Amino acid sequence: MGDSGPELTDTATQKPTRRVLGSLIDSGVHEMNREWSGLLLSGLSAGLDIGFGPLLMGVVLTLSEAGFGDLTTELLLASVYSVGFMLVILGRSELFTEHTTLAVIPVIDGSATPRQLIRLWGLVYVGNVAGGVVFTLLAVLLLPGLGVVSPAAFETVARKLVDHDLRWLLVAGVFAGWLMGLLAWLIAAAQETISRLILVWIVAGTIGILHLPHSIAGNVEVLFGLLVSPAITPLDYLVFLALATVGNAVGGAVFVALLKYAHVVRGAN
Repeated sequence: MGDSGPELTDTATQKPTRRVLGSLIDSGVHEMNREWSGLLLSGLSAGLDIGFGPLLMGVVLTLSEAGFGDLTTELLLASVYSVGFMLVILGRSELFTEHTTLAVIPVIDGSATPRQLIRLWGLVYVGNVAGGVVFTLLAVLLLPGLGVVSPAAFETVARKLVDHDLRWLLVAGVFAGWLMGLLAWLIAAAQETISRLILVWIVAGTIGILHLPHSIAGNVEVLFGLLVSPAITPLDYLVFLALATVGNAVGGAVFVALLKYAHVVRGAN
């Protein structure tokens, strides 16, 4: 990295910007050098854990007399949506959308190669999607019988993501990836667990309340609808997953990794 200008003042809750960048590079390189099985299993764990957010959304919609559009319900849905992200990020499992920033910065810096990036992305992404599939199958098969969530609620959650044109899916996916990239940066800057918890709640809740397509959480949301409703087709699922993934990757890599790296190495605070 090039020379940097003055650093931000170090406080009890935030690292200087230069140290944040260095921490992200070290973390990204470390993950790239892990055994493939470790990355795949960590990705699988993340795909399983993140499913609790969409599941809780279905429970809230089942129990609530109101639906999407009611302010109280929307705020509650956004809050429970963030639960899955809390479990993944604070549990240190690997999430593809974090690595759209975390693993890209070392490549920009020259500390890692594009081949290493593709390997990490591929293993984590496959693990995330596979974990989401397993979680969805378990939830759809077991939970409706307990009376806590209805199939109609699963369909409602899924329709919020698939009932849009292709351009919306791609552009909104960029915004979701942008927010997740910012979350990776902010988590590296924060030094206290409570601060990180609040950051995850704010950022993931923002994605939830805006109904932005997050490729990994959305994988579970749309699969819910696919398994319970004939109105949602396998093509709907595949199109969503493809466009959300591309949008997320662009958002995290361009609007966070590239811009944050550039402003730090060029001397900004």
